[in-house]
Amino acid sequence: MSGHRDPSRDHPRTNVTRVLVAPDKFKGSADAAEVASALARGLRTAGAEVVELPVADGGDGTVAAALAAGWEPVAVTVSGPTGEPVETTYARRGAEAVVEMADACGMRRLPGALAPMTATSRGLGEVVAAAVADGATRIVVGIGGSASTDGGAGMLSALGARALDGHGVPVPDGGEGLAHVAALDLTGLSLEGVAIEVACDVDNPLTGPDGAAAVYGPQKGADADQVPMLDTALARWADVVAATTGRDLRDVPGAGAAGGVGFAMVALLGARLRSGADLVLDLVGLDTLLEEVDLVVTGEGSLDAQTLRGKGPAVLAARARRHGVPAVVVCGRSTLTRRQARAAGFAEVYALTDVEPDVARCMADVSALLESTGRAVGARFL
Repeated sequence: MSGHRDPSRDHPRTNVTRVLVAPDKFKGSADAAEVASALARGLRTAGAEVVELPVADGGDGTVAAALAAGWEPVAVTVSGPTGEPVETTYARRGAEAVVEMADACGMRRLPGALAPMTATSRGLGEVVAAAVADGATRIVVGIGGSASTDGGAGMLSALGARALDGHGVPVPDGGEGLAHVAALDLTGLSLEGVAIEVACDVDNPLTGPDGAAAVYGPQKGADADQVPMLDTALARWADVVAATTGRDLRDVPGAGAAGGVGFAMVALLGARLRSGADLVLDLVGLDTLLEEVDLVVTGEGSLDAQTLRGKGPAVLAARARRHGVPAVVVCGRSTLTRRQARAAGFAEVYALTDVEPDVARCMADVSALLESTGRAVGARFL
């Protein structure tokens, strides 16, 4: 489906003057803010009044989306996925905070090789602790892009819990350490009065063939021998948590998210799991902006079947439709049929590969291609 045919019979011109540009990142080539800026330049050339609103779905860019919407940045130093100190930022607005696992201890924070057995979620807990110490009583946590498969044990340790072996000694960080866990001491864990919401777009359980280790472990470097080792360790961890709390939540949809961080959040922090895109769009005040614009331009790198399963552009288009605002989507490439795109609420799809079929060149020239696509959208809809 290309943006270079004339669809005017299906979509007569409207009196569009104000456009909301709200894309997600184009992975590997441009972050959401860069995509929004390039599209906006093209639209302004066509005479549009543009509001730029970079968005995310709980992974990379979640904090950036909040900051772009006016939240305040707070810098903290925390433990990276293999224990090295990293500088990260969370977003604050009054007593609310937005925390991003990807930036604290996610895959992109690995100092070198993947660490499937020893990577830890400790850094995420340290950011949450910093936000609580700063007065946050509502914390939104984006858990996409994790590097660890530790069941959230590292995160909990940073918040005061202790995962102990049979001798009462804290187990080492990482999924491998969970193979030795025998008890859980929660006396130091207290987040009373703090509500936690988790941006989570997967429904995997913690363990088993659809669990954290089996499905996501290989992406984090786990080989054929390490995957069952991690799954067994997570099962042992779930047994200990169930014995400690009196509730076995390993099969809750989303428990396997972020290597089991979803499980720890629900089982021990009383967190609520929500659609990442919906949660972020609420944070940035999308519905209020939709009352003030005539057109929405959203986007992401690959528009495909995964988009239709609750990713940002599809969720945004559905909300725009409820407000009577047409939505178009710009992407690097699209595998959706025209019917699928229309059913998702997209008035038009503009794929950069329709302009530059060479993917490597398309990624290298993404800014110029996005700007020219912005002009094309403006020529069509303004």
